[in-house]
Amino acid sequence: MTKTIYYLCGHGGRITNGLGQALISRGYDVVGRETVGEFKSLGFSQQVDLIASDLDQSFWDTDAQVIANSYGGYLFLHAQAKLKPFIGSVMLLSPIVGEFSSEEISRGFIPPHSTRLFELASQNMYPTPINCEIHVGSEDWQSNPANVTALADLLGITVNIVQNGGHSLDKDYVSQQLDRWLK
Repeated sequence: MTKTIYYLCGHGGRITNGLGQALISRGYDVVGRETVGEFKSLGFSQQVDLIASDLDQSFWDTDAQVIANSYGGYLFLHAQAKLKPFIGSVMLLSPIVGEFSSEEISRGFIPPHSTRLFELASQNMYPTPINCEIHVGSEDWQSNPANVTALADLLGITVNIVQNGGHSLDKDYVSQQLDRWLK
């Protein structure tokens, strides 16, 4: 029987590309949410509700595995806020945890409910997944490692900071982590 992994792509991501392809090539079935098309056209709250329903209805198992990348991590974290602590395993790669910007390239982004995760965590009201790890690059301006670490510290989640890594973590690093985590 082939194991199924629930994958939440980053902005504009598809399940069959990049990380999804790496999982498929390892023999896994990959389902989840692509941040394109019909799903992208939904409002933020509808997206979060759909992911929470997916997790609750189809992946609420101690053997379940969830991988979320970038904005997909943000969606997962907000969906998790609506549930009991997730009982499966979760790997977040370069998750967005709130507002970010870069003066160097004059870009930034304020996602919906940008302060909610920190507010819930600060009040001990966030239902932290039971088995969760985060990987973020030391040079990631979108998933700022200081912000990610601050949230993770509030939640008791382990953060692995990849030295000299940017928002797109090195393929070899991610492959090593997948091989370790998927066992």
